[in-house]
Amino acid sequence: MRPNTIAAYGRDLGRYRNFCAAAGVADIRGVGQPLVEDFLVSLAVDSEQGSALSPTSAARTLAAVRGLHGFAVAEGWRTTDPTAQVAPPRTAARLPKAIPLADVEALIAAAAAGEPPLGLRDAALVEVLYGTGARISEVVALDVDDLPLAESVLMLRGKGDKERLVPMGRHAAAAIDAYLIRGRPALSARGKASPALFLNARGARLTRQSGWGVLRRVAQRAQLEVEVSPHTLRHSFATHMLDGGADVRVVQELLGHASVTTTQIYTLVTAQRLAEEYATSHPRAR
Repeated sequence: MRPNTIAAYGRDLGRYRNFCAAAGVADIRGVGQPLVEDFLVSLAVDSEQGSALSPTSAARTLAAVRGLHGFAVAEGWRTTDPTAQVAPPRTAARLPKAIPLADVEALIAAAAAGEPPLGLRDAALVEVLYGTGARISEVVALDVDDLPLAESVLMLRGKGDKERLVPMGRHAAAAIDAYLIRGRPALSARGKASPALFLNARGARLTRQSGWGVLRRVAQRAQLEVEVSPHTLRHSFATHMLDGGADVRVVQELLGHASVTTTQIYTLVTAQRLAEEYATSHPRAR
């Protein structure tokens, strides 16, 4: 365990000890579930520094307290664990970050402006990531043989080696065609024969980390003020699809989510945007 983690747990247990002492409980055997619940409530109201703890920090504190009482039971100091039925605080759903379509287009333009053959590869990479909503690991794992012979459909292998068919838009298909004709042959000639669709500057398969690097460099050239990663394009794909009226079940299938509840977080993004638009546009919203 890292020193910073140990120090954090020490502070958490010190806070718990002080709370129990203030409640008149000096022995761990005298702690009951109501006292633990009161302590958890107190974390959301006030801390020793005079400010409430975030749900994440409160959950970490409860984990430390659970560890303490679990140790007490294991050592025979008491027979029951008063934290066993205490649920940790729920953390707010972290909304995915999506960028506007204008930023996506600026990203694609900046990629295409790069010197060939890498510029052609980068443009195709960005187009495929945004055009399919695929994970970067799925895209760099693509082989040339995975490309469709006729229809613009990609076969992606997701988590658990589950395969799914994902349609490509004409922009992504055109970018791949340009890369295959004028970009990939030059990169392939620099290394050993590789079946990979996306190659690095040495002619080997592009890695997941290298794909992140491509996005960072292209975003800098596009002078975007927000941080852009492959997952940013995946989030943007889902958000823009739902904004355009796509059914959440369809987006679930395209993203390769095992459960629709994972996909539904994107509906929170669009609902939040609607609320913001209403608040700024409707004459009686404020």
